Amino acid sequence: MKLKEDMNPLLLQVFRSVVWVYSVITFIPWYFFSGSGSNLEQSRRMKAHSISRHPAGPYRAINSREKLVAWLHPGIETLDKMFEHAARRFPKRDCLGTRILLSEEDEIQPNGKVFKKVILGDYNWLSYEEAYHAAKCFGSGLAALNQKPQCNIAIFCETRAEWLVAAQACFMYNFPLVTLYATLGPKAIAHGLNETEVTHIIISKELLQSRLKAILCDVPRLQYIIVVDSKPASWPDIPRGIKIHNMDAVKELGSKPDNIEVSRRQPEPSDIAVIMYTSGSTGIPKGVMISHGNIIAGITGMAERIPNLNETDTYIGYLPLAHVLELSAELVCISHGCRIGYSSPQTLADQSTKIKKGSKGDTSVLKPTLMAAVPEIMDRIYKNVMTKVEEMSKFQKSLFVLAYNYKMEQISKGYSTPLCDSLVFKRVRALLGGNTRVLLSGGAPLSAATQRFMNICLCCPVGQGYGLTETCGAGTISEMMDYSTGRVGAPLVCSEITLKDWEEGGYYSTDKPNPRGEILIGGPNVAMGYYKSEGRNHEDFFVDKNGQRWFCTGDIGEFHSDGCLKIIDRKKDLVKLQAGEYVSLGKVEAALKNCSLIDNICAYANSDQSYVICFVVPNHKQLMALAEQMEVKGTWEEICNTPQMEKEALRIITEAAISAKLERFEIPIKIRLSAEAWTPETGLVTDAFKLKRKELKTHYQEDIERMPTSGCTALGTGFARHLARHHSRGQVRDGNACGGSCPSAENRRESASLPRRCQTPLLLSELYYLR
Repeated sequence: MKLKEDMNPLLLQVFRSVVWVYSVITFIPWYFFSGSGSNLEQSRRMKAHSISRHPAGPYRAINSREKLVAWLHPGIETLDKMFEHAARRFPKRDCLGTRILLSEEDEIQPNGKVFKKVILGDYNWLSYEEAYHAAKCFGSGLAALNQKPQCNIAIFCETRAEWLVAAQACFMYNFPLVTLYATLGPKAIAHGLNETEVTHIIISKELLQSRLKAILCDVPRLQYIIVVDSKPASWPDIPRGIKIHNMDAVKELGSKPDNIEVSRRQPEPSDIAVIMYTSGSTGIPKGVMISHGNIIAGITGMAERIPNLNETDTYIGYLPLAHVLELSAELVCISHGCRIGYSSPQTLADQSTKIKKGSKGDTSVLKPTLMAAVPEIMDRIYKNVMTKVEEMSKFQKSLFVLAYNYKMEQISKGYSTPLCDSLVFKRVRALLGGNTRVLLSGGAPLSAATQRFMNICLCCPVGQGYGLTETCGAGTISEMMDYSTGRVGAPLVCSEITLKDWEEGGYYSTDKPNPRGEILIGGPNVAMGYYKSEGRNHEDFFVDKNGQRWFCTGDIGEFHSDGCLKIIDRKKDLVKLQAGEYVSLGKVEAALKNCSLIDNICAYANSDQSYVICFVVPNHKQLMALAEQMEVKGTWEEICNTPQMEKEALRIITEAAISAKLERFEIPIKIRLSAEAWTPETGLVTDAFKLKRKELKTHYQEDIERMPTSGCTALGTGFARHLARHHSRGQVRDGNACGGSCPSAENRRESASLPRRCQTPLLLSELYYLR
């Protein structure tokens, strides 16, 4: 993962000599004062082990091997008590912050499109005491509007301070909160509201106008709409029988003595706190029932893995609060008295799309110390910075590359590089405000290259986590001192993990060198099940003989010798090709995602065929530069649809696949360049930017039908020779397939590569390559 050092060998040797002399002079005093020896020791220590001594587990963190942890503080077992505890402990400290909108204007782009640009002021803060009072008044007001305890209420709103205040109000008054993604389609929204039988919904003015209004007639039980923005004079086209209030009016109603003094029914740990609808990446969204006790256990486990978490920390909230990662992260911060400043992906940084040129983005103003991110966002940062590096002068680029490689060597030994950080990486670090000390990644796998880039250039550890809505986002998080890549860490103190053999895929807990199998997560953080879905509950959840709940994730993992988990596959992403090989679509996508030409990619394979095809959203800048080089002219759509460009893009992607050491049958034989970016608004990805495979397949069905015939011949003899050349060098591997012998089941279990079954000496996929 080192960057290529393209400079004079003599100068390179001189540089290395200078670095060596500098290291010798500074190492001994720095080593003792910085405590790096203990850091390295901590990163290498055992982090979890199997409490049954069986390779299948269950595996627990070393500090919870006797008993799983279920709460932060004794007696604080529900979310209302947690918020009350924080308000008493940190009454005057900043809690929730929102930037003031100074001005908004339309900016016409060179292509004629109009973008809205904003200039934002400083953050305006609610203290913990004020936020608690606002939540109590709002909950009281909802009760005055006939919202009953243990009756569902929905929230359909963007991430903002009002979302969390409304949620805390519902937690206090025992109103189960139904959360819906702001980008769900009309059918999914209506499904969630009707299934949970809500009569009240909390919503933003924007989403009321653009999403809810059109389906109000399809939600017959809805009676009250509470708008978090200021209320307009009138709401045209709203069906009779539906009353609209704004949030301030409801708080004012709740603050009246007759309402605020009414005793509330406090929740029990087993009561439902949230019915969280999933993003629908595999079909109709499912409502996951999460109790107060589940969330308390989950945030307890997460908080333990963040070093020195306290009230001096600042968190930036911009991911969807309807996603378990963001909700859990913010509740972790609330429990420790941190302040939360709100943002959005469009205003996050100085270069974000809605920030007017010359004004500051949210990270520059807030300067957060804590941040959660999905890999999609970190991949964009990585690609943008590396593109700018390519545009530097030769001297600047050489300096950056040398510093990058030097720091990579140092952090692998557990050492820091303060000189490189201040001289070379300071500007990159400033992209996120300059004070970030912990970056939590979740929602999807993070590539090793991106993770290492964030470690080096942003000068902060990346805690890669693994969890699901069904486990309150809690499962594992890598320790901040663990600078290995591709792993998701050891189980949290609230969870334990067992590996279940998956015979069809060839994964067994007896595999060598590491036990492998389907990941089952157990603990007090495991949700109560799916709402009104007994069949799925019996399939995906179970209770063991000790009364502990477990969830079957469908993900395939392996445990390393130090007790850390690595995600290696997913049941639903595994496709058996016509000739018997198994292809992991997620593996193909992860391997190709860091190709500079690719912004997003979806691999597709069919059991009736023997090859993989890919749909690619190309990087605009890279593809336009490639088109200029090839003298291809036209609009963006025309360039993407040009066969010549698709052929050249396929060549580049093939090179990337070979470099990533994909198997021959995993290398795509045909691609389709998509001029349309995949955003949650298009319905092709979730709010966490996970691929919606079913929707993508439907969207590109015509391309799928035409690709097989044209795809195989499009490769041509030149491409076959290209693959054959790499194969002769050992760069394209196909196990024993070329040799004509099928690996035995025993050998497959011992192999760390993906399982494949071949029945003929010459794979059918090879025939395509050799045409």
